[in-house]
Amino acid sequence: MPAEALRERIAAELLAARARTAVLTGSVDDRDLTAQHSPLMSPLVWDLAHIGNQEELWLLRTVGGRDPLLPGIDSLYDAFEHPRAERPSLPLLPPAEARAYAHDVRGRVLDVLEAAALDGDPLLRGGFAFGMVAQHEQQHDETMLITHQLRQGPPVLDDPAPPPAPADAAALPAEVLVPGGDFTMGTSTEPWALDNERPAHTVHVPAFHLDTVPVTNGAYQRFVADGGYDDPRWWTPEGWDHRQRAGLTAPLFWTRDGATWLRRRFGRTEEVPADEPVVHVCWYEADAYARWAGRRLPTEAEWEKAARHDPATGRSRRYPWGDADPTPEHANLGQRHLRPAPAGSHPAGASPHGARQLIGDVWEWTSSRFTPYPGFRAWPYREYSEVFFGGDYRVLRGGSFGVAPVACRGTFRNWDHPVRRQIFSGFRTARDAEPRTAGRTAPGAA
Repeated sequence: MPAEALRERIAAELLAARARTAVLTGSVDDRDLTAQHSPLMSPLVWDLAHIGNQEELWLLRTVGGRDPLLPGIDSLYDAFEHPRAERPSLPLLPPAEARAYAHDVRGRVLDVLEAAALDGDPLLRGGFAFGMVAQHEQQHDETMLITHQLRQGPPVLDDPAPPPAPADAAALPAEVLVPGGDFTMGTSTEPWALDNERPAHTVHVPAFHLDTVPVTNGAYQRFVADGGYDDPRWWTPEGWDHRQRAGLTAPLFWTRDGATWLRRRFGRTEEVPADEPVVHVCWYEADAYARWAGRRLPTEAEWEKAARHDPATGRSRRYPWGDADPTPEHANLGQRHLRPAPAGSHPAGASPHGARQLIGDVWEWTSSRFTPYPGFRAWPYREYSEVFFGGDYRVLRGGSFGVAPVACRGTFRNWDHPVRRQIFSGFRTARDAEPRTAGRTAPGAA
């Protein structure tokens, strides 16, 4: 990409991220900005200044060689130094000062962008440092959207409904076949890919079947109605212990009103729509559902092969539909809609194997633990990925309605503890390409 076109793209991504940040932080008053709405999340004002601080550290100081703007604040906004539960007690910048700081940093960063050589230095080649910062802000925008979901009070965010499912959605097959064989997993060429997506490497994946669409609320309700939360047969020992201790009986934010399931969503209470992908389930719940259905969660490699492998050419695409950047026709991304689209939506975003909604709508739990790829090298800092390898983290793939396109691609890897469900997490199930194990329901269908 020519340098000027690259600068324009970088500026557009930075501005898009800041516009979203402004909506999420400008839609509530200072009291809500400084409150901690859940011990799992930071106060919104912390996220706002942290975004500015990371941008200053990488783009003003590291790239631009500038002196600190506010000496002494780095430790306040160091995510590793202060766990989320502690952040409300820190001497954080008040909302007006946090906004002014982030605004000042951004103005100076755009000046640095105009003068930066976007080649040579690996940190600047292809605009990587700028792309990393844009992704970082959009990742925090998704985190702040989660905080909005946890926040008590009336709705404050616009909530346009996604389009209805296409006419063929009800006739889609329950599953698709992904043939066995080698494929290229990860990337060595995506210019803004983060370190855990690298390097590209060959993986052999035996043939398997995958749900055509994510598991829906309607399908998940059948699991609940069949006593799935009360039967230890469907749960791992760790999962059953967590289900008992946490008192899990349904996805987070669900309540029952007689025979009707309701959910709370960004300050609104509504009936749970049967045809939407289920969201706000933890890994243990997803795994239990899959066992109850006589299936399993896909491995991370299976998920990526289903999303990227083109059987006609043998190459791995950037996205299920090809190499072009996502549009609204391809996927539900970028907080355009504050809910998943109905199952079967976005036929233009289907993979060559026929699976839909692999990108956007809900993060999809896989069975895999978060580990490095062969040849992994921590870069440009080890705290992004390396410190998380080897724990109980499980990999999620595909993005959600809350993540921006810049921070979502076929190689992008997310991870979280298996107990987490405040995140926009759902799943789809898989089975080996052999006679089906007897199950309880047709997975995926509403």
